[in-house]
Amino acid sequence: MAYVKWIFWALVVLVVGGFLHYTLPRHETLRLVESEVRRVELAGTNGLFWGSAEPADATTGSRDVKFISAVDEGSKPLVLRNEDTGWGWPPYFKFNSSDLQARAADLISNTSNPQWVSVEYYGWRSQLFSIYPNALKLTAVDSPNVRVIPWLNIIILTVLVVLVLVIRALIKRFWRNRVDPVVARVAEGFDDAEDAVGDAQTRFRGKRQKFREWWVETFG
Repeated sequence: MAYVKWIFWALVVLVVGGFLHYTLPRHETLRLVESEVRRVELAGTNGLFWGSAEPADATTGSRDVKFISAVDEGSKPLVLRNEDTGWGWPPYFKFNSSDLQARAADLISNTSNPQWVSVEYYGWRSQLFSIYPNALKLTAVDSPNVRVIPWLNIIILTVLVVLVLVIRALIKRFWRNRVDPVVARVAEGFDDAEDAVGDAQTRFRGKRQKFREWWVETFG
C-alpha cells in the first residue's frame, strides 16, 4: 500500500512539475539569425502545443506561423515560434506577435558583429514532435553572460507553496474537527457492539451450564 501512495504522489509531482516547467517563462541570451513565416500543418498530436488565438485554414488545417531562429554563445540553435496567446492559456495576453517579429528582424546579426538578445519564452522544443517554444519578449543586451532573475517565477512558485500549505492546514483542521470525531464514534459503536455480543455469549454459556447441571441432577 505504501508503494501505491508513493507512486501516486510521484505522478502528481511529475504532472504538476511538467505543467509549471512548460507554462512558466524562461530567459536565454541568444543571437538572432533569422525570422521567417512558414506554413504549418496543425493536425496531429502536437496541436495542443500551438497557439489557438490565430485561426487556421478550415480546408487544410494549416496556417502561417512566424518563427525566430537563434543560436547561443556555443552556437547551439534554438528555433522559437512567435504566436499570439490572446485571452487563452497560458495567460500572457500576447497580441503583439507582428511587432515582435519586426523587432526580431531588426536584431538579426552575424558572428563578426554579434548582437546579443535576452529572449523571454515559454514552452518546450522537441524535434521529434515538432514542438516549438513561444517567444514572448526580446531585449537587446551587451553581453551573452547577462543574468536575468526570474522574479515572476519566484512570485508564482512562492504563492503556490503558500496556497498548498494553507490548503493542507485547512484539510488537517477539517479532518481533526469533523472526520476524526465521526470515526471515533463509529469505532466506539463497534466496540460497544462487540462488548454486547461478548456479554450475550457469556450469559448464554452460563444458562447452558445451568441447564446441564439441572438435567444431570434431575435425570441422572
